[in-house]
Amino acid sequence: MALNYVAYASRSKLLRPLTSISSISVLRRPFSSATDDLLSIETSVPFTGHNIDPPSRTVETTSKELMGFFSDMVLMRRMEIAADSLYKAKLIRGFCHLYDGQEAVCVGMEAAITKKDAIITAYRDHCIFLARGGTLHETFSELMGRVAGCSKGKGGSMHFYKKDSGFYGGHGIVGAQVPLGVGVSFAQKYNKEETVTFALYGDGAANQGQLFEALNIAALWDLPSILVCENNHYGMGTAEWRAAKSPAYFKRGDYVPGLKVDGMDVLAVKQACKFAKEHALKNGPLILEMDTYRYHGHSMSDPGSTYRTRDEISGVRQERDPIERVRKLILSHEIATEKELKDIEKNVRKEVDEAIAKAKESPMPDPSELWTNVYVKGYGVEAFGPDPKEVRAVLP
Repeated sequence: MALNYVAYASRSKLLRPLTSISSISVLRRPFSSATDDLLSIETSVPFTGHNIDPPSRTVETTSKELMGFFSDMVLMRRMEIAADSLYKAKLIRGFCHLYDGQEAVCVGMEAAITKKDAIITAYRDHCIFLARGGTLHETFSELMGRVAGCSKGKGGSMHFYKKDSGFYGGHGIVGAQVPLGVGVSFAQKYNKEETVTFALYGDGAANQGQLFEALNIAALWDLPSILVCENNHYGMGTAEWRAAKSPAYFKRGDYVPGLKVDGMDVLAVKQACKFAKEHALKNGPLILEMDTYRYHGHSMSDPGSTYRTRDEISGVRQERDPIERVRKLILSHEIATEKELKDIEKNVRKEVDEAIAKAKESPMPDPSELWTNVYVKGYGVEAFGPDPKEVRAVLP
């Protein structure tokens, strides 16, 4: 790790792994005065490249950004834990896939890009929606099927969208979002927007044929597509080594370069995504493999402990948890005190509880909503009215 306070120690002395941050002596910086002064911090592990030179391990950040990372990830963690309780209370129905443990991926990604860049993902989408600027009220309303939800209560857990911030979902068909994402990146290049699309998928979807077909087109046409494998090591209940002959997913592109990233290190994710965006705009597609982990099961119907041990889960929590890593950085740099961080967590719990209460007040969609948002306006039900006898697809 390196910190840009040259008066306190030489740069070479401070360039050390994340695990040794406790021995660093730095200026005391109260939380209330967190600044934009640059800090240079080394990632926990090196990046591994495939057909490409990896980026530097030294990441520039600020005390203000680190506090933002902490607050955002704590909020996401609390939101997902609350969703667990709401599901068990039968206030959330259907499928529900939680993201706790993987927060560093969406938070680090968001720190490296703009809202003009696009993101598309599978069904583990709540936290990405939040990172793209969505609200807790919209999130819980959608989860509970209320009209105030981001998809008007008609999408549920798997179908979150925020088009005005470049978030294209939330998709339930395994791997199907990748060719859609490549289509978005084609539009970006066609319109000369100088933006990129991040298409996220899991290690379970990494063996889907459509992924390779989309990647082939992206490479042929040098599209600004970044395929992001969120490798949480289990496709539903199947360990990666049982499903993939080559679980080095960042190498799967063959002719397309790849990068393996510690997806539990928010600064490593930020650095990798910044690097990937610059590469994709100049050279075409890139694969990022985020080495991450989910604490819940695949979905709420999966206890998550039948195909892996509780010791494995607790071991990851103790050694690699993304929130605890940022907490240690903040405390070691004396950006904030333990009490100030505890106060943030306390306020987040209150914020989540208030959002749930407000979401419960939102009504369910009217049954007539079943007939809306089905066809492009001018075709089908919107042309003929809500009478089921008159509903028919009209093709140009």
